[in-house]
Parts: sequence; structure tokens; C-alpha cells
Amino acid sequence: MSRPSALSLPENVSARRLETSRGSFAVLDAVPPAPALGTALLVPGFTGSKEDFLDLLTPLTEAGYRVVAVDGRGQHDSGGPRDEAAYAQAELAADVIAQSAALGTPLHLLGHSMGGLVARAAVLAAGTAPWASLTLMSSGPAEISPEQQLRTQLLVDYLPTMDMETAWRTMRAMDAENAPADAEETPGWLEEFLHRRWVTTVPEQLIATAKQLMTEPDRVAELSALGLPKLVLSGEVDYAWPVPWLDAMAERLDAERVVIKGAEHSPNAERPAETAAALVAFWGRAKGGARSLTGEQ
Repeated sequence: MSRPSALSLPENVSARRLETSRGSFAVLDAVPPAPALGTALLVPGFTGSKEDFLDLLTPLTEAGYRVVAVDGRGQHDSGGPRDEAAYAQAELAADVIAQSAALGTPLHLLGHSMGGLVARAAVLAAGTAPWASLTLMSSGPAEISPEQQLRTQLLVDYLPTMDMETAWRTMRAMDAENAPADAEETPGWLEEFLHRRWVTTVPEQLIATAKQLMTEPDRVAELSALGLPKLVLSGEVDYAWPVPWLDAMAERLDAERVVIKGAEHSPNAERPAETAAALVAFWGRAKGGARSLTGEQ
């Protein structure tokens, strides 16, 4: 899971609700000091939330972009139904399409990890409108690696048998057992936030998306057929989708490829300055060309 360096919001960032045709979603809305060059919608991954992108907000807005980080349905502050069917990938993709329509164009879409699979599904469902580009951050071509499937299956097996508080304590105990001896202790403020985020996430959302991570088909050829500018961005190491898988996916997509040195699965939090610089450069090359979902230019 991504770990922000701080939770305090810069003055140009507001925590609010984004009203869409599919309901209301919690967002962090970061506004640049001058008229925006464009808007970016950032979609978090499995067990994540909008706060995963906090460290990107300042460098991206300083570069001239409005940035909206969202909690998807069932994630953290957005809430959602206690029904696994509500979190089918097609439903989550439709939410992203509605969020995009509410924000207008030109819109750069970014999905991190599981969020990348959802963003990809949205683009494949709606075509290239209304997006100016698609960034897949630490998000692979199909299902996650076999090693990660084993850990994810544990959650699918046991989460229905316990409440979220018990699941949190069990998971953190396992993390402590498997942590290296020189691992840094999680600061108290961060541990409290991670706990609060976990217990406010709808368990059916976690179960449904965990299953998607383990069964996602390879849709690279479908995405490659769309003329949308694409970027595959990752750290030097990735436990969910090994870096060679991401290299090969970028080649198949004819996408730009950026590897952030010193980062692993969450370059957004681990190396935010370098990640933001790569995004700004890519968005600058990809600007324009988006249409609204109503067909307006």
C-alpha cells in the first residue's frame, strides 16, 4: 500500500465531493495558481485511496495542472453498498467514465496498480473520449504475479469470516512477522491513518477487486488498438507485476516507458518529485485531442 509522507493538505487542495451521474465520490481537488494546462484524474489501487497521491499534488499543480485524486466506490471516504456485485470491474469503470465526464476535458487519466486495470477498462468501454492520455502506473497486462496471488487469496478466503478490525490486526501481525530486521517503524500518525482507511473501506469492495487482480485477462491488444497516448510508469522493482512484464506491455502498447529509480510499487509516494516530472513531460507531449463524452470539442 502507498504511504504518503504527510496528511496535511496544501492551501490549494480541497477535500470535497465530486458529483457525477453515478453518485458522489470523495476527492482531493488540487488547483494550480494560474489557469490550468489540463486536468488529471488519479485512480488509486487495491486497499488504496486518494491520499496515495498527496505527495504528487504540489509538484503537479506547480507545473500548471489541476489534479483530482478520487476514492472509488467502496474506498475510504466514498462509501458503497455491501454487495460484491456493485464492485464488478464494469461498474468501477463506469464510475471512472462518469467522474471523467464531470471534470471535463482535456483530461489525463492515471490508474495506479488495480486502479490501472479499472482505468484501462474505462478507456476500452468508452473509447478515447474524453481523455488526452492514459498512464498505467505499476499496473500490468493481466493478473498479478503468482506470489502475490497467494497473499491476495488469503484475504479472499478469510475476510468474509471476520470483521474489518480483526482482519486489520491479523494482517498487521503478519506484516510484522515478515518484515526485515532493519525495517523502519511506521509513524503513529501514519499507522492511525492506514487503520482508519482499512476499516472504512467496504469489505465487499476488497473481495471483489482482489478476485479481479487474480483473474484479470490480458487486454493489451485491445488497448493498443486505441490511438490514445499511453505511458507505462513503474519503479525499479514491482512485487505485483515484475518489471520485465511491464517493459513487454509497454512495447506491445507502443507506449512511452518510464522507470523511476529508487522506487518500487508506489513511485507516487516513494519518489514523488521524479514521478511528477515524468508525468508533466508526458502530458505536455500528449496534450489536446480529447473529446467530451457528449461529443463536444
